Amino acid sequence: MSDLFDLSGRVALVTGANTGLGQAIAAALAHAGADIAAVGRSKPDATAKQARAAGRKLHAIDCDLGTQPDVGAIVREVVAKLGRLDILVNNAGIIRRNAALEFTEEDWDTVMNVNLKTVFFLSQAAARAMLEGPKRGKIINIASMLSFQGGIRVASYTASKSGVAGLTRLLANEWAAQGINVNAIAPGYFETNNTTALRADAERSADILKRIPAGRWGKPGDLGGAAVFLASAASDYVHGAIIPVDGGWLAR
Repeated sequence: MSDLFDLSGRVALVTGANTGLGQAIAAALAHAGADIAAVGRSKPDATAKQARAAGRKLHAIDCDLGTQPDVGAIVREVVAKLGRLDILVNNAGIIRRNAALEFTEEDWDTVMNVNLKTVFFLSQAAARAMLEGPKRGKIINIASMLSFQGGIRVASYTASKSGVAGLTRLLANEWAAQGINVNAIAPGYFETNNTTALRADAERSADILKRIPAGRWGKPGDLGGAAVFLASAASDYVHGAIIPVDGGWLAR
């Protein structure tokens, strides 16, 4: 059974792998046997240390995904440096908060570019590379509770994460028969940079905790198991799924 979750010999490209959820996902994939290509705006030194501790390689690619980079070049660099590309984790994401009546076009475009546009075109570039390989591949998108709910004061984030859910299903429909699994993880309320403002608001934080059956905020490491599952042979017949890792939030 353990062989189903073994990622030995695989290469995973993880965006936003320098901190938070992306770092935890990259570490989990490395511990399962994958080499890691980490894409982000800062050096993933801590992530690299964890990958090395697992006996795996990490290749860092310095890139701001909000500037609409050449995603084809990113994929080619991964293949050139690590030999192949088997797994893509579209984790990088940003958020802007403001009332809908005050929300700016700049904040709309900035979030949509990173959270949705780049997700599609990087998936496209990765899929082209995966179709040239012997084992095809796995694409894991990071959705959100706001892929299911509306939220407040985060118009572009809600729109982008709703889009990620739809895009996950569309790409699964198109690529499943070609040997590429496209699925998503929907984290609940986690202790990350994106939730600093919420956790600092005592009243809002208390309201959130009241609804989480597990009784706590998620920790980045809580995502590792779902990521390894979706990246491994254990999920070979799973297509277009969005797996909540939310402490039971959606069950309430």
